[in-house]
Amino acid sequence: MGLARSSYYYKGRLDLAKADEDERICIRMEQLALDYPRYGYRRMTAQLKREGFCVNHKRVLRLMREKSLLVRPRKGYVKTTDSKHGLRVYRNYYSGRTFRRINRAWVADITYVRLGGGFCYLAVILDAYSRRVVGWALSRNIDSALVIAALERAIEERDPPKRCIHHSDRGKQYASKEYIKVLRKRKFRISMGRKGNPYDNAQAESFMKTLKAEEVHLAEYASLADAADRIGQFIEDVYNGKRLHSALGYAPPVEFELSLKRSGSTTLIRRQKCPA
Repeated sequence: MGLARSSYYYKGRLDLAKADEDERICIRMEQLALDYPRYGYRRMTAQLKREGFCVNHKRVLRLMREKSLLVRPRKGYVKTTDSKHGLRVYRNYYSGRTFRRINRAWVADITYVRLGGGFCYLAVILDAYSRRVVGWALSRNIDSALVIAALERAIEERDPPKRCIHHSDRGKQYASKEYIKVLRKRKFRISMGRKGNPYDNAQAESFMKTLKAEEVHLAEYASLADAADRIGQFIEDVYNGKRLHSALGYAPPVEFELSLKRSGSTTLIRRQKCPA
C-alpha cells in the first residue's frame, strides 16, 4: 500500500505521548493541591492554563478523580454571630447591588481560630468588587476593639471615599457605639444583613471558609503571634496575591486591581450582583 513501517506504530506513539503529558499534568496538580487544598477542577484548570498547559476542564476532572485530588464537600454553615442585643441595627444597602469599582463597598466578618491553649478571633474587611482583603486584625478578645483595629487598618490602606458601603452582620461588635462612631466619622454608608442569614454576607463568608480550609485547619498555632504571622502571610501572599478567584475571571485580587489601573477602566469583566 506504499505506507511506511512507522505508520503502524503512529497511534502507539500518540498514546505514549498523551500518557507522558498526563503524568506531567498530574505532578503539577499534586503540587498545586498542596498549596491550595480547596482548589476544584475549574480553578485547577484555570491555573494550569495560566502556566501553559494545554488542558480543558474535562481532562482535569478525569485526572483529579484518578489521583483522588477532588475536594470533599464540607459541612454547612454554623451560626456564630450574637445578634441578640439592644443596639441599633441598620438597613441592608448591600444585597442586590452591582458594584463596578473598588472602594464602593466593603464587607466585614469575624471568625475564631484555635490556638494551642485556647482561641483567638480574626476580623477581616474585603473589597466587594476585587475580593481583596483590605484590613484584618487578630485578638484573644472578640470585642469592638478587634473590629475597630481591622477597620482602621483598612482605612489607612485604602482611604475610601465618602458613602462607601460598609456591610456586616448584626453582631454586637459591629453594632457597638464605638464601631459606629468610627464609621460615621469616615462617612461610611452603614449596612447590615438580615438576622441569622449568612448569605447576606456571602463574600466574607466565602473568604472565611477558604481561610479555614487552606490555612487554619492545616496548621497548629503555638501562640497568638505565631497565628498572626502565618495567617497574615496567607492573606497577603496567597489569598490576595496568588489564589485564583472565579468571580475575577480566575485572577488573584492584586492582579485584578492592577489590571484595572493599567486599563483605566472601571470594570474588566461582567460581574454578578451581590447576593440578595
